[in-house]
Amino acid sequence: MPGTRKPVGVTGANTVTISFAGFNRAWAAWIADRLERRGVQVVQQRWDPPVSIPLEESLRDLTLARGRVLVILSDWYFQLGPRSHEEWNRALRSEVAPDPDRFAAVCVTTSALPGATSALGAADLTNVGAEEAERRLLVRLGLPTDPLPEGTPAGPRFPSDIPQVWGGVPRRNIRFTGREQLLTDAYRALQESGPGAGVVTLHGMSGVGKTQLAAEYVYRFGSEYDVVWWVQADRRALYRQKLAELAPELGLSTGPEYGERLRAVRDSLRRGEPHSHWLLILDGADEPDQIWDLVPTGPGHVLITSRNPEWSEHNSNLVEVPVYRRDESVAFIRRRAPRLTPAEADQLAEALEDLPLLLDQTAGWLNDSDLSVEEYIELLEGGIDQDVVKVSADFPLAFQTAWSILLNKLRDTVPESVDLLRLCSFFAPGSIPVKLLKDMPPGDLPEQVSGLMNDPLLWNKAINQLRQYSVVRLESHESAVDAASAGESIYMHRMVHQIVGHDMSEENRQEFIDVVRRALAAADPGRPTDTRLWPAYAEITPHLKWADVLKSTDPAVQTLVLNCLRYMYLSGEYRSGIKLGERALGAWRELFGEDHPRIWELSYHYANLLRSVGDYAATEVIERAAVEHLRVERGTGDLEYLRAATGLAADLRGLGRYDEALEISSAVLAGYQELLGDQDSRTLSAQNNLAATLRLLGRYSEALELNGRTLDARRQFLRQRHAWTLYSEINYATDLRLLGRYNEAFSLQNQSAQLHRRVLGPDNPQTLRAEHNLALCHYRNGERAKAADLFTRVLERGERALGDSDPLTMMFATSQSFFAREHGDIDQARAISEKVVQGYVDMLGEEHPYVAGTRANHALILRSVGERQQAYHLMEEALADMEQAVGEPHPWTLGCAINASAIRNLIGDVEAAVALTDSVVTRATEVLGRTHPLTLSARIAHAADLRGIRDRQRAEKFETEALGDLEATLGAQHVHTVSARSRNRPYWDFEPQMI
Repeated sequence: MPGTRKPVGVTGANTVTISFAGFNRAWAAWIADRLERRGVQVVQQRWDPPVSIPLEESLRDLTLARGRVLVILSDWYFQLGPRSHEEWNRALRSEVAPDPDRFAAVCVTTSALPGATSALGAADLTNVGAEEAERRLLVRLGLPTDPLPEGTPAGPRFPSDIPQVWGGVPRRNIRFTGREQLLTDAYRALQESGPGAGVVTLHGMSGVGKTQLAAEYVYRFGSEYDVVWWVQADRRALYRQKLAELAPELGLSTGPEYGERLRAVRDSLRRGEPHSHWLLILDGADEPDQIWDLVPTGPGHVLITSRNPEWSEHNSNLVEVPVYRRDESVAFIRRRAPRLTPAEADQLAEALEDLPLLLDQTAGWLNDSDLSVEEYIELLEGGIDQDVVKVSADFPLAFQTAWSILLNKLRDTVPESVDLLRLCSFFAPGSIPVKLLKDMPPGDLPEQVSGLMNDPLLWNKAINQLRQYSVVRLESHESAVDAASAGESIYMHRMVHQIVGHDMSEENRQEFIDVVRRALAAADPGRPTDTRLWPAYAEITPHLKWADVLKSTDPAVQTLVLNCLRYMYLSGEYRSGIKLGERALGAWRELFGEDHPRIWELSYHYANLLRSVGDYAATEVIERAAVEHLRVERGTGDLEYLRAATGLAADLRGLGRYDEALEISSAVLAGYQELLGDQDSRTLSAQNNLAATLRLLGRYSEALELNGRTLDARRQFLRQRHAWTLYSEINYATDLRLLGRYNEAFSLQNQSAQLHRRVLGPDNPQTLRAEHNLALCHYRNGERAKAADLFTRVLERGERALGDSDPLTMMFATSQSFFAREHGDIDQARAISEKVVQGYVDMLGEEHPYVAGTRANHALILRSVGERQQAYHLMEEALADMEQAVGEPHPWTLGCAINASAIRNLIGDVEAAVALTDSVVTRATEVLGRTHPLTLSARIAHAADLRGIRDRQRAEKFETEALGDLEATLGAQHVHTVSARSRNRPYWDFEPQMI
């Protein structure tokens, strides 16, 4: 009996050497921990004997270790090499049986093992829990089984127990071979990284096995984590969706909105609550610029697979994944195709250039074939007959021919599997939602695929054949049901996808692509404005390109394209949307002609996306053409005309032509009211747009009144959390702030910003705008610390998510600059300001009011660093330009004048300063009222100028009255009141507004 053997200590040293296959590292770590807690010295030794050394000699070398050798028995231990059971039986009888006390074993597999392993007297650790497994281990080694003291820290997780949160991880590849040094390098890089920097990227060309390596890492080291979450990261929108799905698994209390879940997940991972030991795997992240800003930070680890080494520029350690070493290739081939000899495996590896994906696919079917390796290599070198399946000439010769042979093998065994592959090639590579196909009515599918989709047995047969040859892998990993039957999605490698896509007749191509188009159209949720449906659009949009939907004449497919463009606009995926819109315009003009209704509908969505990145001149051309055409064809009382006119008004607002925009916006609102009434969502949008125009004209009270009505109606007729309702809250809070009603503005915006983060997500452009307005509310209320933190965070996120030149980012940068000028780093303020001014010049031209306004801000920076003459000339130029752009009574012109008077005073032109502030007080009182913050600033400034010309009596009167109004309006302790009481001269900050 195992329990009667000598205790470990009898051999002289209380030491155990654990011999294990790398595949079983988690078992080795757990056993070592259990033994070390009981005072046993443990040495872990990975078993990977060279094929060139006889097995007996390798076992004999194990006896050189001190103490007893504990072998972890598994399929992997005996497959390394690989060796036959006969070889193992001979070696075990020769080296283990004569000296059984030197060896002990535990068994962690239920598979059949070589018969002579009975000499090891293995303790069976399968199908038992952690406590029983530990008891059996200790008994086998003759160690006491007394429980450890209370409060003993927890060690590694029991290998049979998966982490508390586990999702998306592919099945373990039982044929995984080699790569030991790469796994070690990745592990060390993650373990040795500092807090928040635990990111490693496995990078290499397609087909080298990056995904398989990442999966093996998870299974070897996953027991060290409480959370393991695998996501496809080849597309930003899909990555965000899959990351958001982690929220309920973490037990986070969130609503159903996608943005709320995403924010909660990122915050949870960052804080390490409820789990600090987490591992996130981003598979296929080939475009770092698309997702690097969404890579979580915190106490956990991130493992990335990518073809792109640029991840090194984003705080990631790189581990390069090359093709197999030749010995790894030979070992893998022999495990995949046991009938091949080492010499034949070497020949095959040479011919296929050691590329793991190709070795896997080729060896798998070659093992089932009567073809010899020599004959197969002849095919590779000589090509194949013309009447068999062919593949693209874009690939290297060996790859072309190898794939031709494999596809013919599939065609001969399960022809439906080749049709399924071809169908899948019209989805994007990677995760392919075959569920969309299976949900289609049988009559909508090609005859050769219809039976496959509706016959579970045939479906399983085809899928299993593709899996057997490693052409696809299943993604329904965690389902208790047979994944082949569940079949929600399959994963197709991009190399496989590309080569299959080149191989089919035009007739088959058209038939298959039409099926995929109809499947995508059927999956369209139909409401891109509903944030709860954004995950569905995130899943659909990547496939549009591959299904070539822009060439479809099916109205449902065309509607899908338009809805996806709308989703991209609302979710902030501007660049992707612009690319799709540009391609769609070209394709549809060719398909329908210039004046088809679909063209005008598409133009509207495309212009929205272009306008979002500040290309107002281009959008004006598009929208004006639509307006002119629709006016002639349908008249001004047509809904399509009104929608086009809405876009044109927005373009004019962006170009700074506010009076023209006002005229059109007013007419559009009247038109919608007449056709649809006051409560239709389009009427409310027109009302919102008119209010935006009024705000840009400085008519803040009128904008507030309109936005208040719009907000009330949207709260009544839409959801409280609807994106448009939240948008109205930003607008109403902005108007309140611009009117000096700071406390009311803060109260509304603070609550709304929280809802934005939950509903739309932290990096949605609308959320960023909400938080920016909240930062301005903090600032105007004198809460400088809160404002500083929020200004900085919003700008950083805007730069990451939208880019430096985006209109929103420019707006955020303007605020960061004027805040830093007064309360931060003047050098930082100057650098940002110079970039902002030039950015607006490049985007909008020299005569735009935003250029004048940001130059006025920059003049204040020059004043602060002592460059008085430069500040004076720049401020005078900005004042003249602003007056020319928006008129003398506009609040922006009045604000520039307040700043200009300060600099005139500074350089000694006191009389000019007095005259300017005198006129500003008169105009501001007329336009904004006596107690508006801008008017009050003008009155305080005028008092200072009167003191400058020694008119103390009038100065005292002006100052006393202004201070009284400040105290009555803002309060005695408000920062502006305190500053005025201390006779600090007021200034004005130009804030660009969204259009």
